[in-house]
Amino acid sequence: MDLRPLLSFIHPHQKLLVAFSGGLDSTVLLHQLVTLRDGLAPELQLRAMHIHHGISANADKWLNHCERVSASWNVPFAAAKVKLADDGQGTEAQARTARYQVLSQALQPGEVLLTAQHLDDQCETFLLALKRGSGPAGLAAMPARLDFAGTTLLRPLLGQSRAALEEWAAAHRLAWIEDESNQDDAYDRNFLRLRILPELQQRWPHFARSVARSAELCGEQEQLLDELLAEQLAASMQPDGALRIAPLVNVSDARRAALLRRWFAWHSSAMPSRSALQRVWDEVACSREDANPRMQLGNHEVRRYQGALYWVLPSARQGDNILHWSAPYEPLKLPAGLGVLKLNASGQAVRAPRDDERVTVRFKAGGLLHIVGRDRGRSLKKIWQELQVPSWQRDTTPLVFYGERLITAPGIFVTREGQATSESCWHIDWQKENQQ
Repeated sequence: MDLRPLLSFIHPHQKLLVAFSGGLDSTVLLHQLVTLRDGLAPELQLRAMHIHHGISANADKWLNHCERVSASWNVPFAAAKVKLADDGQGTEAQARTARYQVLSQALQPGEVLLTAQHLDDQCETFLLALKRGSGPAGLAAMPARLDFAGTTLLRPLLGQSRAALEEWAAAHRLAWIEDESNQDDAYDRNFLRLRILPELQQRWPHFARSVARSAELCGEQEQLLDELLAEQLAASMQPDGALRIAPLVNVSDARRAALLRRWFAWHSSAMPSRSALQRVWDEVACSREDANPRMQLGNHEVRRYQGALYWVLPSARQGDNILHWSAPYEPLKLPAGLGVLKLNASGQAVRAPRDDERVTVRFKAGGLLHIVGRDRGRSLKKIWQELQVPSWQRDTTPLVFYGERLITAPGIFVTREGQATSESCWHIDWQKENQQ
């Protein structure tokens, strides 16, 4: 088999991390890359990584096998054990999510990730998407190249059948492991592989290649839609990533759904179903004007605020929580992933506390507050409204108190009691983590 097409496919990348399960597919891929490195392309820098899912009783043996094979081929090897999260998605989806998360974290600067899915895998993925009722985006199945974790994921074997990989393995006397779970047709993918595809390919020998062509055409249609809708999506989005509702009101249902899908994709969200997209529009975007609608999608929520849709990772309400910030005022980690408060060279300018003033951080305040730039006192609720702070951020925004006086909501406002002077000035920097 001529490996020059493989070399052309991975060009110009030279630092390659191969996801190495030890099965036939990844063994052939790693061996072909080793063959290139030792012949046509000595500039290639290979690494192999094995993910230990802990599902099979043979998992430790598989890890040891992969380590031995990598060493025999002079390929640096790494391994990681993962614990699957019981999120209701099923073992296959959980393992895939955990695997790609670890691989994304393992990538070194300049590396790209290579995985070993082949033509038959592509056919299975297409049929699974068809079973779920997916549209063109889902039916596009697996692209040969895609952006991944700030770099690129490459699938060099998508054009090769499993039979072709078996021929390569036999010709080079390769040894690989067989996952016993691959014979369990309780898994949807195995059901297709073991019981359905053999029948289809016996009737139509080129079925897998025809399906791959259909997937490629669906991918081209999605790419074309991306290009045609990119300008309208950009014009409808605010700098903070929110999607303005007004531009979507008078467009067709099909165009609106396509724009919403691309907005979710912009936020790297799992793609909602067709019915979920309709609910986002009906129940969130078009709810009554005085409502505060929300819709849960996975770990996030879609919220509406001032005529725009927001993609929000909720934080636990802090209510009466009080954090004590004592001298020497080291960085203060806030709860629920809300970030860190630091004294910094930049940040919100306030006066420094007096020696008799205890510094605390709270998340609510009562009474009338007099903030800089306003001529009269207002309640905190009114201040949030005037400063256009969304409702879901109001009880997770840190409020710095000196004694019982509210001094600042860092980066948002300062009270008159907290104004910095030429003789007394602090800078409080709120470094946010995961709050929208």
